[in-house]
Amino acid sequence: MSITSVAEEMLGPEAAEYYRRAMRAVASAGVPFLVGGAYALGYYTGIIRHTKDFDFFVRPEDGERILEALSASLGCRTEMTFPHWLGKAHHGDDFCDVIFSSGNGVCRVDDVWFEHATPAEMLGEQVGLIPAEEMIWSKGFVLERERYDGADITHLLRARGDQLDWERLLDRFGPHWRVLLSHLILFGFVYPTERDKVPEWVMNELLTRVQEEQQEPVPTDRLCRGTLLSREQYFKDIQEWGYKDGRLTPEKFMSKRDIRHWTDAANIRK
Repeated sequence: MSITSVAEEMLGPEAAEYYRRAMRAVASAGVPFLVGGAYALGYYTGIIRHTKDFDFFVRPEDGERILEALSASLGCRTEMTFPHWLGKAHHGDDFCDVIFSSGNGVCRVDDVWFEHATPAEMLGEQVGLIPAEEMIWSKGFVLERERYDGADITHLLRARGDQLDWERLLDRFGPHWRVLLSHLILFGFVYPTERDKVPEWVMNELLTRVQEEQQEPVPTDRLCRGTLLSREQYFKDIQEWGYKDGRLTPEKFMSKRDIRHWTDAANIRK
């Protein structure tokens, strides 16, 4: 059975039709988009999850445009939920997420996402899916208590590891290469018979970086990058223990206002 057929069955006719109409509305408005989330994961891995949301990935400059298109064409109630990465378009009990970065501000959608998109049919519509490499990159930082995307990454590596553009994936993680290495080590633990899906040169490169780093002086600047992995599990480190917030390094992944908004939402949810 195809991904579309299973998704249709799980969603029900009304939700499926809403998502089809949403894709058509955005396309008609001329807003370039990619499909991600559970639908892209299902296409790449064969693991299909029931979900009441549909993920549009767009460039940051198109976030407001897509919300306006969904509001005008479908009467959706829209909101720019977190201005640094996420908007939502509600339609009854169903909704669309409009994503243009990641919660930590690191994984911004850019032209490369579109250049390497995977053509696919989704709910009967021809679309581009976010690349598997960018999916691994963005999911790699989701390490919350209530949500951990490591299993998704493990399944993506099992399904697509021998087809990935590993040089681009390494480049995407950049200075955060230890996060990628942690997932690759876990992959070898979960699937010992599949570990050759990760090229030997990739593991050698990352492990060499660890060895080289061990020879360097220990940094004196008290920095906690845990905030790039979880918005609420490193409060004490930042607020009481005197560590600098990894989101406020020179790269400026997020502004102080973004961080306050993102953190307040976590407190409300508790």
